[in-house]
Amino acid sequence: MAFYVKKRGGLQSCFVLNKYAGNGKGTRGRKRMGQLFLLSLGKQKMVNMKSKGAAILAAKCPRCHQGNMFPVSMVSFKKLSVVNSHCPHCNASLEPEPDFYYGAMYISYALSVALVINVMIILNFVFDDPELWVYLVSVGVANILLLPVMLRYSKVLYLYVAGKLKYDPTA
Repeated sequence: MAFYVKKRGGLQSCFVLNKYAGNGKGTRGRKRMGQLFLLSLGKQKMVNMKSKGAAILAAKCPRCHQGNMFPVSMVSFKKLSVVNSHCPHCNASLEPEPDFYYGAMYISYALSVALVINVMIILNFVFDDPELWVYLVSVGVANILLLPVMLRYSKVLYLYVAGKLKYDPTA
């Protein structure tokens, strides 16, 4: 399963590539993929997700799985760590208490440690015991490149785990 978003003028469409549908060569259009529905999009992105994993990956509200948690995209470095105070779709509070997201530092630290370990394992297999400076530069570059991803998903995971918001399909 794969999906991609295509923009034409003011209209934004989402296509699903499903190798198990139709003739086996992949079909495009509006398809139901397990728990994930991808619809044709207007100016606003409207993706209805029932799966918790898909909602986490898309950084959607834990209560309705439709509203965005962040006001800007991940490539916008201006307000990278800003979280919406309320869900734009269901108006659920995405900041349950003041300074709630300080706990996300622990998740960010765990993601960073996992990244360091994975980079070191990959370097050992590819270069067969490289010099220390290769480890340091590779880990530093990987951390800098993946900083926006780790920062955002640490907050998303922390809200899903400790936020006490449960999925409500009627929200």
